[in-house]
Formats: sequence, structure tokens, C-alpha cells
Amino acid sequence: MPRSSRATRAKVLWFARLERRFHRWRERRARARGLRPAVVGFPGYGTQEWVRVLGRVLIAPPLKRTSTGEFASLRGWRSFAAVPVGFAQVEVVIDGVTHKVSADRGGVIDAKLPAGLAPGWQTVTMSVEGSEPTETRVFIVGADVRFGIVSDIDDTVMVTALPRPLLAAWNSFVVDEHARQPVPGMAVMLERITRENPGIPVIYLSTGAWNVAPTLTRFMRRHLFPAGSFLLTDWGPTHDRWFRSGRDHKELNLRRIADEFPQVKWLLVGDDGQHDDAIYTGFAIERPQSVAAVAIRRLLPAEAVLAGGRTVVDDHSAAEVPWVTGSDGAALLDRLQDVGVVARDA
Repeated sequence: MPRSSRATRAKVLWFARLERRFHRWRERRARARGLRPAVVGFPGYGTQEWVRVLGRVLIAPPLKRTSTGEFASLRGWRSFAAVPVGFAQVEVVIDGVTHKVSADRGGVIDAKLPAGLAPGWQTVTMSVEGSEPTETRVFIVGADVRFGIVSDIDDTVMVTALPRPLLAAWNSFVVDEHARQPVPGMAVMLERITRENPGIPVIYLSTGAWNVAPTLTRFMRRHLFPAGSFLLTDWGPTHDRWFRSGRDHKELNLRRIADEFPQVKWLLVGDDGQHDDAIYTGFAIERPQSVAAVAIRRLLPAEAVLAGGRTVVDDHSAAEVPWVTGSDGAALLDRLQDVGVVARDA
């Protein structure tokens, strides 16, 4: 290994250790104030033989509620203010059976556990250090299901302009969550496909941080997107790089989903402002039996300029799957009808 590479890796490793010490210091201060850890559950998925349970162990100050019982308007930075509790021991109860799992160093729970649940949305509970059990949902895919949706989030279903560093920071940390806007027509397109195909899984695969999962859940519900599982990532340094690779995160999870559901063909939905086009092209070439079609939202010219250009693949012929593009959900739905993935209105 070149000396410069070893030096860079040493710096990254040192910074990762510093980050961990900083979180431990924040955890001690929070506990000293009488705050205790709790589990925040995220929507997971599974089959009738196992479930993938997702969540995070955090110490967070209580949120203010309005007179109607809803949470008060939230700024993005609050999602990042909670203290993650690394390596916490968590009890997961599935259909009356208790399992013990460990969170990772960022407090994230990602465990595949045996279960025998019926198809559809089911409830599991999680608790840590004797806390009140937290309910979360998992979507159980029936053995007869042959179709599913994997969709990006940023600039695919929600206008976030994530590739733009300054605006991304503004959207993530400052903007009120109720000010976030959906991409026109995307909720209608996804809802139409799920209505035509009852019982199919919907998985939102994004490079966004787990910190914003509760915000995303409320956003999806508010704008009538079909309920689905989230596969997000944890920001921050690893043992050998300054930030986790969002592209690696997507590629690894696509392969994992294909292995877990070999009978399912997926509609892959993304945009041309990041790496979705290239990722989906590579996956469709590698696993054509797992891809029903690819739908890529084209960013508007102004969006593409501010996003630093498009990362579009010019030739999709090697992928050998239906490939459609459009500027919004209505255009994509029309193209998917043209290639027979969605039925035409009678």
C-alpha cells in the first residue's frame, strides 16, 4: 500500500475513533441528566420464514406536541440531535418469541430473525434497558408474490436536491419537514402500481441517513405514498474512508434483496441526478431475472445544473429489460403502460 494511502487511512481511522468518543461523551451527559435510551423502529420486511428487523437505539429529548396530539413542526436538525447508543443490547419480540440482538456502533439495528408471520403488514416490538416496548411494522411477502418495487427517495419521490452540498445541508438540517415537496405524480404512479398488484413489497432504498427515517415516514403518509420498508444508511467515517459509500449501499442491498426474493421481479425507480441510472444498469445486466423494468425520472434542466449534471447511461441495450424515462410520475406511468408493466385504463 502506498505511503499516502496508509497515511489517509490512519487519519480516517483516527477520526472514526474520535467520533465514537464524542458520542460516548454525549451519551454520558444525557444519562447524567436522567435521559434513557429508547428504540426507534423502522419499517422492515420479510417472508413467512424470517423477518429483517430495522431500528435504532437513541437517547433523545422528548418532542413537543400540539393541542391535537401531533408532534410540533420539526426542523431537520432535530433529526440529528439525538445521541446514538452503540452496541446496545435489544430485545425483539416476534409473535410472542423474544430474540436478543445487538445494535452496531451507530446504534443501528439490522437483524434477520426467524419468524412465521402471515403475509402483509405485521407488528413486532423492540425494547432496550427495560424501556417501554416500541412497536414497528414489517411487511411479509407471500410465497406467491412475483413483483415488487424498489424506489429511490431523494429527487425521485421527494424534491431534496441532495447532490448540491449547500442546499442539501439546508434541506436536511434547517427546512421544516412540512415544507418538503413531493415529485409531481410519483405518489399516484406508485399507488396505482400497488393497487394493481395487491400484496407486493415496496422498498425505499436511499443514501439518506437513518436519522431522517421518522421524517420520511411522516412525509410518505402525508403525501399518500404507498407504505413501504426503508433501507437507509448511517453517515460518518468508517475504518477506511471519510464517508460511507452511498453507491455501495445501494448495490449491496439490491443484491441482497434479489437473493432473498429470487422469485420476485422488481421495478427499479430512480432519477438521473445521482448514480441510479448506472447502478440499475449494472444490476439489470448482472441479474436480469430479478428486474421487471427500470423507470428513471429525468431532472428538470435547472435541477440538473444545480445538481452538477446528469449521470445518465447512454446505452441500456445490454440490460435487456424495459427502460423508461420521464420528468415526473405521470410521464413515467404513461411510459410503463407503453411497455406493458402497468395496464392501460379501460
